[in-house]
Amino acid sequence: MSSMGSLKQGVVSRRKLLVGLLLLFYFYGGVLLIMDCVVVVSGIGVNWGTQATHPLPPSTVVRMLKDNGIDRVKLFDADSKYLNALANSGIQVMVGIPNEMLSTLASSVQAAENWVAKNVSSHVSSNGVDIRYVAVGNEPFLPTFNGTFIGTTLPALQNIQAALIKAGLGTRIKVTVPLNADVYQSQSNLPSEGDLRTDIRDLMLQILKFLSDNGGPFTVNIYPFISLYKDPSFPIDFAFFDSNSSPINDNGRVYENVFDANYDTLVWTLQKNGFGNLSIIVGEIGWPTDGDKNANLKFAQRFNQGFMSRVNAGKGTPMRSGAIDAYLFSLIDEDAKSIQPGNFERHWGLFYFDGQPKYQLSLGNGRNGLVAAKDVHYLAQKWCVMSPSASLDDPQVAASVSYACGNADCTSLGYGTSCGSLDARGNISYAFNSYYQINNQLDSACRFPNLSAVTTTNPSTGDCQFRIMIKTDTTAGAGERRLSRSVGLLAYILTFVFIIM
Repeated sequence: MSSMGSLKQGVVSRRKLLVGLLLLFYFYGGVLLIMDCVVVVSGIGVNWGTQATHPLPPSTVVRMLKDNGIDRVKLFDADSKYLNALANSGIQVMVGIPNEMLSTLASSVQAAENWVAKNVSSHVSSNGVDIRYVAVGNEPFLPTFNGTFIGTTLPALQNIQAALIKAGLGTRIKVTVPLNADVYQSQSNLPSEGDLRTDIRDLMLQILKFLSDNGGPFTVNIYPFISLYKDPSFPIDFAFFDSNSSPINDNGRVYENVFDANYDTLVWTLQKNGFGNLSIIVGEIGWPTDGDKNANLKFAQRFNQGFMSRVNAGKGTPMRSGAIDAYLFSLIDEDAKSIQPGNFERHWGLFYFDGQPKYQLSLGNGRNGLVAAKDVHYLAQKWCVMSPSASLDDPQVAASVSYACGNADCTSLGYGTSCGSLDARGNISYAFNSYYQINNQLDSACRFPNLSAVTTTNPSTGDCQFRIMIKTDTTAGAGERRLSRSVGLLAYILTFVFIIM
């Protein structure tokens, strides 16, 4: 919805980092409906994403959730190892169905029944997993998908609902579709002018009716950070909850932050189309800590604490009073996540990849701050850096750095990032170490020709941390790393095209 809207579309982030005169990096970068009132479940949920090269053991994460008093979790798939870890934990679960499965589930009732039997019924009956929702797809109507899931989302939703009913779970477990906030819009930026996006209006009306008929919630992902990221003229204070910005007055309803305005645009949209009593879940909301000039610890703490304070106070919006049902995005950083939308995509976590809290945050459950993961084990205290004897003029520098970043994670390098103040040698060292750590400190991972060396002296400086990787039982993220190799090659090619031009 223009500058006020929270669009999470696939926007390629183009960041150029000049390393001396030689280098240019290109980084791709529950709810109950009772008659006419909406009753919202208390507590806060989190999104547990698992696209990491070295994920924490599921049992460690579940223990961390409990230690932090987090009683609800949203998953993006139905991987049995995560569901098994949640067994008898007392944590309510929303399981996800990836977009890639929608076609199969839409075309076959039997496929839907098989999916429910394997991923829901078995865990509920024998494993004691408290599954409350099935999320069918994830933001399937983003314009960047070019309509790929337009014809399959509703049929898949219907078939999963039918399968849940057949399994005797239709009243216990509800279906929903997590949608991006771009499915509604306001041309005037006033919430009262909100309505459905015209190109998907008819489909959305069918989905709304289906959700209403079956007691399912409307799940929406709202990202004030994306509003700021996409629009340089967006008033930065309007993204936060501390009332430092110029408010919007919508016929006497005053909006002091973009979240309230966005949420109420949805409320108005639902009312106008006859679904004003439909319950709402905010499926994703949060703020990243790195990878962009506005993605930092200070802003993330300011946003998330502001949001949690109002959730804990039971404060709603001008159009809908009462507590907001929401899942923070996200629990842990994911270093193998696609960064097509921007380098910040790998830095949404409340915790770093190793389960260490990033900043002070009170979730309002009697704890003063976040509790770190326990029994996490690390690799040796050693780093791969640019050799003191290596020269910046070495012709292998650019290719080596491009290869390292293409196969690791260099999203903390760039303008305004945590490591944005490194000099040329520091940038190179960061790239080498990222590759070295992701490859489990293999000797062969620190053999960049005449350029690299292993050191036991921590090269971290200020906010820029050269991190040590954690030990894991399995090698994860192989597929993502294979994909990143092609991206690294593209970065390498673009680097030299730029230099030549």
